[in-house]
Amino acid sequence: MRSPRIDSPQTAPAGAAGVPQVRGGLARYVVAATLARSADGGAVVAIILLVTTSGSPGWMAGLLGACITAPHLFGPFVARCLDTARDGRTVISLACMAHGVTLAAAVLVYPVAWPAVTGILLVASGLVGPLLTGGISSRLPAIAGPERSSQRRAQGWDVATYGIGGTIGPSVVAAASAWAGPAVAALLLAGATFAAAAVIRLLPFSPPAAVASDVPRPAQTLGMMFSTGPLRRTLYMTVIVALSVAVLPITAVASTGELGIAPAAAGAITAAYGLGGLAGSAGVMIRPLRADADRLMTWLAAGVGAALVGAALAGSFPAAVVTYAIAGILNSYFFAATLAARSEYAPLEARGQVFVWVGALKITAGSAGTALGGAAVSLATHLPLFVAVAAIMAAVGASVLDRGRERALHEQGHEQGPAGASGQHRLDAAGVAR
Repeated sequence: MRSPRIDSPQTAPAGAAGVPQVRGGLARYVVAATLARSADGGAVVAIILLVTTSGSPGWMAGLLGACITAPHLFGPFVARCLDTARDGRTVISLACMAHGVTLAAAVLVYPVAWPAVTGILLVASGLVGPLLTGGISSRLPAIAGPERSSQRRAQGWDVATYGIGGTIGPSVVAAASAWAGPAVAALLLAGATFAAAAVIRLLPFSPPAAVASDVPRPAQTLGMMFSTGPLRRTLYMTVIVALSVAVLPITAVASTGELGIAPAAAGAITAAYGLGGLAGSAGVMIRPLRADADRLMTWLAAGVGAALVGAALAGSFPAAVVTYAIAGILNSYFFAATLAARSEYAPLEARGQVFVWVGALKITAGSAGTALGGAAVSLATHLPLFVAVAAIMAAVGASVLDRGRERALHEQGHEQGPAGASGQHRLDAAGVAR
């Protein structure tokens, strides 16, 4: 497969600045990403608590919660500015502040305005949400330095910020809601986005990779991803794995009866998955992934599928805890591999859009997986897990066949002599296999 393109112009400035500056930039990145992702992850919990504690019906809580999560799918259509802006830090900082302002406004107007007004404000907040997730990640290649090992280690930190943010955000909401109410909890999250915006402005500057006229439109970027082997595989494997692991909390709750434990113990099982995820990200930091990212995604996805089989077959509480923890570890490694693939195979002029496209579709797939898992678990406790395993294995098989087809084209190009070599050069330039 194609060798990772870590020595690109976009990553060079950080490396040229020396190791101390790279480390300082990475530390600031971790702080900013954790703050932003804590706010993004906790916002929907705060909104649902706010609505339910006000006495409104459950369908209203679900609808307003969806108002802040569903717009993530449209994030790629506002992400082009990341690749066209003179300074991408400004774009992400403004997105953080916009997220905070609209979230705070939605919370403050909810008691005195029509719910539709709150919904519109939450939609505005959700539209910039992908810039707080995938958008921030697109800054990492320019911070981590030009060496592949430093890039892979930094991606381990990035995975950790997602895990920490997904834990801290809801925890802050729970604690603040018990202390002063969900409105105060949401305002604290809004304040975290402003702190994140300030720290983002302190990240190392990296110049734009291309002039604005060379940056593709969102639909063109998606088409490029479908036509580029490693990016195509990154896209569909990320979506399938995200959809699959989203059923784990559902099955954890549903399986408590079969495991002979109290329903509350399902929290310990899902916590094991979260702790496994943090352990996996720590493992990537300590010993960065070395193999080709494209192949790593395939085999790590297969590992996640195997862990889900173990979770479905676990016949005791300790076995369930262990298998869920293993699933969390392997999913973190898989996530790190997808980050590496996005960094190494995306064209410089569309890197920000590639990060946001994959991130937005991942979030959407996770929501779909939760909904499908909830529907399937009513038929059989472990049915969602077995369906998830089948989907992952189908994606793994598709990726193997996909690479095999590219290898055949590569060999055919060699056999055709100079003309074939010219065609293969075009394949390399597009970021397919070589």
